[in-house]
Amino acid sequence: MPPPRIAAMSLAAQLGQMTLSASRPRLLPTVASTNLRIPSARAFSSTPHRLNWLAPKAGESRKSRKGRCHVATGGSMRGTTVVWGDYGLRMRDHDRRISSKQLHIAEETIKKRLRGMKFRLYERVSANIGVYTSGNEVRMGKGKGSFDHWATRLSVSKVVFEIKGDLHEQVVKDAFRLAGNKLPGLWEFVKKGDAPKMGITKVGVNGVTAEDLKRPRRKLPLEPLEEVAARLPSASSS
Repeated sequence: MPPPRIAAMSLAAQLGQMTLSASRPRLLPTVASTNLRIPSARAFSSTPHRLNWLAPKAGESRKSRKGRCHVATGGSMRGTTVVWGDYGLRMRDHDRRISSKQLHIAEETIKKRLRGMKFRLYERVSANIGVYTSGNEVRMGKGKGSFDHWATRLSVSKVVFEIKGDLHEQVVKDAFRLAGNKLPGLWEFVKKGDAPKMGITKVGVNGVTAEDLKRPRRKLPLEPLEEVAARLPSASSS
């Protein structure tokens, strides 16, 4: 028995079933439409991703020592002038260790005073030194202690904050005055182009040069070796 015959559709019927509108393509789910959050994914930008200056990203591999602040004995003046901004806040008295909480309070004070204005704030230091403490009434020994907070070692005459924008000088000076009141020590307002400092002395002011500060404090005259040998007691007389 032959197989049943399938009726063939005419060409007109086939064209009638076809539609001219193209089918809508099926889109794949995107990151915005799902609950998946990628912390490292961000929009393209020519500026680098800003890190947290109040705490290091990787932490510490070993506990930091208390240490001492750096003292530039060779006559270095690095970090004592305004580089990126128009105005800055510079330490005036002596070096010390400042906690990240104190730096954060000073930063928020500046932003609160300049609220609504267009500016950019630069931080010249970073709190990357871990401070470890032991509890009260703890006997000596048994390790260094547990982590307490982050801090920075700030040398003398270093610039901490710089600001740039369409701001009046008196407004910025008032903002830095409020920030200096929140920080320990004495602070001064500096502008771009001001003289650098070597230690606590301004270089280029009142005829003071870097060569004058690097020279020995007392100039000793060079005497001939014969006169020096004549004053020394002879070994034969003893």
